Amino acid sequence: MTSSESPSAAQDCAAQDRIAPARRLGPAEPIPLTVLTGFLGAGKTSLLNRLVVDPALAETAVIVNEFGEIGLDHLLVRPIREGVVLLQSGCLCCTLRGDLVEALEQLLRDLDNGRAVFRRVILETTGLADPAPVLQTAMADRYLVMRYRLDGVITVVDAVNGAATLDQHLESVKQVAVADRIVLSKTDLLPDRERGKAELAARLRALNPAAPILDAAAGEATPEALLGCGLYDPARKIPDVARWLAAEAYEQAEQAHHHTHDHARGHHHHDVNRHDDRIRAFSFASEAAIPAPMFDMFLDLLRSVHGENLLRLKGIVKLKETPHSPVVIHGVQHIFHPVVQLPQWPDGDQRTRIVLITRDLDPGAIKKLFDAFLGAAAPDQPDSAALIDNPLIPFGGIDR
Repeated sequence: MTSSESPSAAQDCAAQDRIAPARRLGPAEPIPLTVLTGFLGAGKTSLLNRLVVDPALAETAVIVNEFGEIGLDHLLVRPIREGVVLLQSGCLCCTLRGDLVEALEQLLRDLDNGRAVFRRVILETTGLADPAPVLQTAMADRYLVMRYRLDGVITVVDAVNGAATLDQHLESVKQVAVADRIVLSKTDLLPDRERGKAELAARLRALNPAAPILDAAAGEATPEALLGCGLYDPARKIPDVARWLAAEAYEQAEQAHHHTHDHARGHHHHDVNRHDDRIRAFSFASEAAIPAPMFDMFLDLLRSVHGENLLRLKGIVKLKETPHSPVVIHGVQHIFHPVVQLPQWPDGDQRTRIVLITRDLDPGAIKKLFDAFLGAAAPDQPDSAALIDNPLIPFGGIDR
């Protein structure tokens, strides 16, 4: 210690070292970002309260709309700065006041300056929020893309009022449709628990066939079950594309949709205005490699014509130029995450596989559009050359 340093200053430095261990040189590993959504009263805050005291979520930054909505009094350790507190569990908690980009950037400044330590971020949205803008923010901002990676979307559904909410509010249907994990809350309040759970779960699986459904009251909504659902296996730090895409679940859902649709049409009970019937989850695959310029044009045309109704798209794509190094794509409406190129295929399946969750879109139209750019011949359909000459040819339409 130099003569200019006081004992208290040295102690402060030592304390700061304990808070912020030395960072290795080079680019920091992206921080997993989890979006927690669900309609008003679904139980997001109750779930969050249980999660933040779990040791598995130590060193987690939590962004909430207001501290008043989460019971922090018994968890509060000390304020870091205005609007930011440290919890006894080791979680950093801050309020979101307006600008999501600013909130996420401020967390990074706190991390980089040693004011706080965290290894993941959980963002709780408002009950009325469409999760798409939140996901787009994480995908579109160039700095945030470098520092964060989207781990997944957790949607909480109230088992008592969930069916009525889905009937009345399209936003709640979209929250379910884009989820990577669905948490059922308040199942213990159902008059007939098993029957009520089964009926609601069947409806949720029709909307989103790939997301596991977890019963919070039964203790299933644990950090281990909710987190680590992004492209990369958190334990091995390698891409787990098959788990992330869950393409088989989408294929089965499409077959079930056709069966249900045909059955309902035969009995004249098909309600074309029901919110659920506007949402489609499906997938398609292709053995053939597609030229990179053609694939870029496919994505551009898809999001320019159908972007508003393209709730979520994921895929692994075989490009003609680099057939042994596939690219991974992930989009929400008009916004796509920067393409990630893998050094090799992650498994033995070397097909292009794309899964989509859409609103008011015919799956067949999307597949025809892809096939046209792939060069597959189809009667009475424009080929890729015709599409390049006139990219505004209206592919697709309303699936009513």
